[in-house]
Amino acid sequence: MLFKYKALDNNKIVIRKIEADNVDIVVGYLKKNNLVPIEIEKVQSTTINLAFLNKVSFTDIVDLTRQLAIMLNAGLTLIDSFDIMKKQITKIPLLKMIEELDKEVRAGEPLSSALKKYPDYFSNLYIALIRSGEASGKLSDILLKLADNLEKQREFQGKIKGALIYPLVIIVAMVSVMFIMITFVIPKLLGLYKDFNIALPMTTQILIAVSSFSSKFWPFIILAVVVSGIALKNYLKTKAGKLMFDTFILKVPVINNVVKISTLVDSTRTLSILIGAGVSILDALNIVVETTSNVIFENGFKHVYAQVEKGVSLGNSMSQEGIFPPILVQMAIVGEQTGHLDDTLLRISKYFEMESELTIKAMTTLIEPAILVILGVGVGFLVISVITPIYSLTSSFK
Repeated sequence: MLFKYKALDNNKIVIRKIEADNVDIVVGYLKKNNLVPIEIEKVQSTTINLAFLNKVSFTDIVDLTRQLAIMLNAGLTLIDSFDIMKKQITKIPLLKMIEELDKEVRAGEPLSSALKKYPDYFSNLYIALIRSGEASGKLSDILLKLADNLEKQREFQGKIKGALIYPLVIIVAMVSVMFIMITFVIPKLLGLYKDFNIALPMTTQILIAVSSFSSKFWPFIILAVVVSGIALKNYLKTKAGKLMFDTFILKVPVINNVVKISTLVDSTRTLSILIGAGVSILDALNIVVETTSNVIFENGFKHVYAQVEKGVSLGNSMSQEGIFPPILVQMAIVGEQTGHLDDTLLRISKYFEMESELTIKAMTTLIEPAILVILGVGVGFLVISVITPIYSLTSSFK
């Protein structure tokens, strides 16, 4: 529920809104922040309250990291930073998380240990970097690097989603319109031909058979699609299903380049940040294995980890795997020889990022005309199937 409160803050009246389950929570929030409540009222909302919209999002974590980095770099302590954030944050789930982190830190727990209680929000990479920053005394610098990394990750994900939204919307709309046409519209048009004794072309006969089946069993078709979708989604969550999907997606033209390069962008940037923060190469590779989304690359990094553990260099280990491009292998070898592996990996990550942008543009450039061609073929088939018998009818009347 949304509440509006008027409170006294150091002889100043503040009026703000806050999400809470009841009035008592709002009062408790005001007391914790040394605010004297004057008036609290529930805001009547005409919109539908969707609970999932009020959860802690990836954007919240990015903003939280950036704010912590700025305040620590300004000379504030971690506890002071949490106190300031608790006064500014009005999102209840995020506020509760900050309060729990603050409580753990005040009790003497390191921040990295406190973050482990929220694995859904803070990845192993995040926690490992925080631990490294605490050990080296450079937590503020690590947080700045982490904030930059998260913002780049958010920007990159936004580019991919933005490139895929238009094709997906077109495909869904196209399939929906075709289904409605074949199920409800076409049968009425084709019913006119039953009264005439003419030979129907093959395309029309196929359309009649499909539309007749669809018009009779359309509820079962929709149910079958929904059930199949749910079953496929659950299967893809299994190891076998994920392996099958990741193997398939790497064989699809155009899309496979986007998947490969986006995975390499994340993995090389992660390795660069971890190694630059003082994390050992084995621990860094282990974290990359855990954070890599594609199973094929995950297995590849596992093999690299096993080879590095035996004493083989990172570059030579990568050269034994067929999934890593030669430029990455060569740059890794150069980085190891010069002693600047973190900088080298960061440079190659930026290179892959530029490549990914070009690949995404190429993908969208190819997908859009392909969709139009498929749409044209489908519409053409419908038009030919419906119009051709009309010409036959006019010819028979002559």
